[in-house]
Amino acid sequence: MPFTPLHMGPGLVVKACMQSAFSLMVFGWTQILIDIQPLIVMITGKGELHGFSHTYIGATLIAIASALTGKYFGEIGLRIVRMPKYNPIGWRVAIVSAFIGGYSHVFIDSIMHSDITPFSPFSDKSIFYGVVNIDALHILCIVSALVGGVGFYMIERIRKYA
Repeated sequence: MPFTPLHMGPGLVVKACMQSAFSLMVFGWTQILIDIQPLIVMITGKGELHGFSHTYIGATLIAIASALTGKYFGEIGLRIVRMPKYNPIGWRVAIVSAFIGGYSHVFIDSIMHSDITPFSPFSDKSIFYGVVNIDALHILCIVSALVGGVGFYMIERIRKYA
């Protein structure tokens, strides 16, 4: 699912469940960083489409970079969209959000793409590929966005009036 908002669906469910202990901004930033490698391969035509960035080791390194940069970019983004109540993004929140983003991205993409070997270099097996039908995976991501969005909104309203 390169460059699609579908990864954000599961992120919205996590946001609804974890509330202020999770940053959707940092999570989204992690999605972007992981897909830079496939973007470069698509532009240049050189390299593995889902290479190192789509392994759990790659996702770990990207999550670290995402937490370090995403905390600040996320805070800027929250100021721009005028959501000051979510600022500042704490370091723990940034780190948790980045790692959930990185690992969920690799997991979801490894279900969909046969060239992803998430446990490389320890295994060259694509163990999650095809576990779920691609159409069902897309629907699951879309439904999770709806459920997560509605859940987050409802919890926010309940907290506001409680």
